[in-house]
Amino acid sequence: MRKILGRYVLREVITAWVLMMGVLLVILLVFEVSAVLERAAASQFPSGVILRLIYLGVLQYVSLVAPMGLLLGIVWAFGRLYHDSEMAAALACGVRPATLFVPVAVLGLLVAAALAEVTLVLAPSATYQALTLRNEAVRAGQFAPLRPGQFRAFGRGNAVVYAEKVQPDGTLDDVFVERTQGQVVEVALANEARHTVSPDGRTQTIKLYQGERFEGVPGSPEFRIMHFAEHTVPIRMPPARSAVTDLDAQPTAALLASSNRGYRAVLQWRIALPLMCFVLAVLALPLSRLEPRQGRYARIWLAVVVYTVYVNLLVAGKTWIKRGTIPVDLGLWWVHAGVALFALALAVGPSVARRVRYRSSRA
Repeated sequence: MRKILGRYVLREVITAWVLMMGVLLVILLVFEVSAVLERAAASQFPSGVILRLIYLGVLQYVSLVAPMGLLLGIVWAFGRLYHDSEMAAALACGVRPATLFVPVAVLGLLVAAALAEVTLVLAPSATYQALTLRNEAVRAGQFAPLRPGQFRAFGRGNAVVYAEKVQPDGTLDDVFVERTQGQVVEVALANEARHTVSPDGRTQTIKLYQGERFEGVPGSPEFRIMHFAEHTVPIRMPPARSAVTDLDAQPTAALLASSNRGYRAVLQWRIALPLMCFVLAVLALPLSRLEPRQGRYARIWLAVVVYTVYVNLLVAGKTWIKRGTIPVDLGLWWVHAGVALFALALAVGPSVARRVRYRSSRA
């Protein structure tokens, strides 16, 4: 009987957790796709790397989605059990709370172990691959030829070039060039143009033939108009990063071997996420307890608030470790201890309050 109830509760929790994870991953995927497409359009990424960048970006943020999905899934599942009086019936039949809660705690431990593999191994590798791939795409985009009928941004958007046609020999027809220098905007129109790139890729040149140029400050009535037979527009490209130095891309072994505060803060963060997953699984059990006549979703908003506060405290603690505000040895353990005490208060508080009321009434 107890095993059947334990499997039943575990099935309800896993179903709710998978559903919550699916919803959160879809939301995360939408934001990641929009961010990657915006970056790809600005830097002219090759189309072949976009899907890979999206996959690597989602993998980096799974460590934040999994704890929240598990917390909401447990609260949702137990909220239904409490609301439909299934929990009351089971407890009235003599089933101990541990029979129902232990399988959920074991699930939280297994998810935390899997999340540790993600945060300590897979996520740093995904971050390194994403940054490397992005740098290579930026370098490839700088040397890519202009395409007819498409606007092309250079120099982080400081210059925009458009050509109606591109001849087989590389000659551009019906060219539009806009360049921004401080507050001055320069617009040039030409019948023909040539696009060349310096050997180091740092400077790209648009040489215009037979056109006119407009120069001035937007909003000002004073503009200068010039006609030219030949006009050269040099575009200075920002240096492309080749080495990946981001701390989030460093392997965990390098963080363990370093005594630098920044490295230790990132290490504490990677350890904190799986531990947070287990703590939230334990916290969700007393958090999901409903009073009579409460709706099954009554504690969802409270779970979201708890998760938000928990994550913000971890982020603040990570920043304080970097700045030296708190000792490195203290790390982020104080955050987990505080949330664990809060979970203990939720679990023991109602029974203690009932005993106090009972004793006061007898007195």
